[in-house]
Amino acid sequence: MNLRGNLASLSRRFSLYLSVLHALLFVLALFALRERPLLFLGAEALILASLVLGMGLSRRALEPLGYTARFRDLLQEQNYAARLLPGGSNELNELAALFNSLLGALHQERLKVGEQQGFLDRLLEATPSAVIVLDFDGRISLMNACAQSLLALDDAPGKPLRAWLAGTARCLGEAGSAAQARSLALLAALDALPAGESRLFSDPEGRRYRGQRGQFFDRGFARHFLLVDELTEELENSERATYEKLVRVLGHEVNNTVAATGSVLDSLLYYRSQLAERDGEDFGTAISAVKRRNARLGEFIERFTRIVKMPAPELRPASLQAIAEDILWLYREPCRSRGIALGWEVCEEIAALPLDSQLLEQALLNIVKNAMEAVEATMRESGQDSGYVRLALRREGGGARLSIEDSGGRLGLVPPGQLFAPFFSTKKEGQGIGLLFVREVLTRHGFPYRLAPGASGATRFDIWLPAAA
Repeated sequence: MNLRGNLASLSRRFSLYLSVLHALLFVLALFALRERPLLFLGAEALILASLVLGMGLSRRALEPLGYTARFRDLLQEQNYAARLLPGGSNELNELAALFNSLLGALHQERLKVGEQQGFLDRLLEATPSAVIVLDFDGRISLMNACAQSLLALDDAPGKPLRAWLAGTARCLGEAGSAAQARSLALLAALDALPAGESRLFSDPEGRRYRGQRGQFFDRGFARHFLLVDELTEELENSERATYEKLVRVLGHEVNNTVAATGSVLDSLLYYRSQLAERDGEDFGTAISAVKRRNARLGEFIERFTRIVKMPAPELRPASLQAIAEDILWLYREPCRSRGIALGWEVCEEIAALPLDSQLLEQALLNIVKNAMEAVEATMRESGQDSGYVRLALRREGGGARLSIEDSGGRLGLVPPGQLFAPFFSTKKEGQGIGLLFVREVLTRHGFPYRLAPGASGATRFDIWLPAAA
């Protein structure tokens, strides 16, 4: 029974008690004073006055409980904007004022909390970091839009991170296999992250992230939250600034040395005629070898300098199919002579795209050349007599995807995170320039890309192209 019901019951019982008590007094007065009418009438008047006074006092005594009941109802309904009306006495007015001040304070606190919650919600949605808030049992209670986009979890609230790792929960149906692999890798890293720590980790595609697990207190108990920031672009920019500075310093020093050394070597060749014929021939051969090495050193520095000084892309409508066809014709004979099949797997027609055809052609040349060399190395090591390099151009979503797949399968030789690292190469004579150049060209065009294992141990380089304007 609620407080109002209890109050009504108490009022009825108190009224019944007063009525029964005064009825007994009336009967006693009737028997005791029936022979004295005047005294009897006076006693009955006093009894009636006592009854009326008792009823009034009981109503006054119970009235504060009525205010308390109404105050309690407002609290239960969370109707903090309502106010209690003043009563008929100073005491009731003070009580109503006290209750109204409490309701006013609660109303202001609710407005403040609501505004703070609204600000927090907008902040979580606007932040570029992925935010996951866990409940007391480690289950997901909140994910912002960035976290949902990054992890692509289906029906996440109420489930622990381990649910996806154990296979009892699934990713969104529209998420591709690459997105699901990325999601599982990130969930495994986040689930193993101790409270209060921050770590760097990578996904299967080589993108790098910083994860952090923190905690806050809710109603006296600790709850955890997870923050994930993608650092790929930030780290690449930092690497770029570092190697640009390094290349500029090296280029300046090496070019000065190469120029001076070349001049000295040319001067030394002048004295060849003054030596004996046999000595002159050896002298000339040695000087020529040093000059060739000197020239190669200059070319080596020049390659890196071209990357550092790469101009901004001059975007003009161009046919990607035509660029790819030129590259296929260029490498068709070198591939055929090595037993490598080179050609289109599929080539769907797409509209001309705004791009720098010279820069993109050079980038694609590097990719195809690397693919051909990887297939050749694998064929030589395994004793196979054939391999392939295939190009595929498909419409995808609102844009298109260009894929270059080879049967080399050399990605297992590359340490994680080193695919596009400056100066890193798995080739004995490699200089770590090719993929670095490719990364710069695609990044400056704003084309997303991925180098990852394909089907049956193959290697595939994917480039996503925007829709034609």
